[in-house]
Amino acid sequence: MDELTKIAYNCRKATLLIEKKQIEGLSVREKLELKIHLAGCSVCRVFERQSVVINRMVRELFHNSKATVIKLDEKYKKQLQERIEKELNKH
Repeated sequence: MDELTKIAYNCRKATLLIEKKQIEGLSVREKLELKIHLAGCSVCRVFERQSVVINRMVRELFHNSKATVIKLDEKYKKQLQERIEKELNKH
């Protein structure tokens, strides 16, 4: 498998690069690899858009000077954990 084919079909690496891009930036090679992958992968393009929104919301939440201590109640945490486990067990 040639190098371009490896990049085009590697969603795991693409998601890593998408997250890295938002945190610390990418090298020229990484930018090119991600661009090639995203050109052919609609799933990763959706993931990138969602990731950008989530990261922006988290930054706003933690950098908002008016933010107070936020704590999830135990019932909600339990429900959330059950949903996560259910999703993980599907695969």
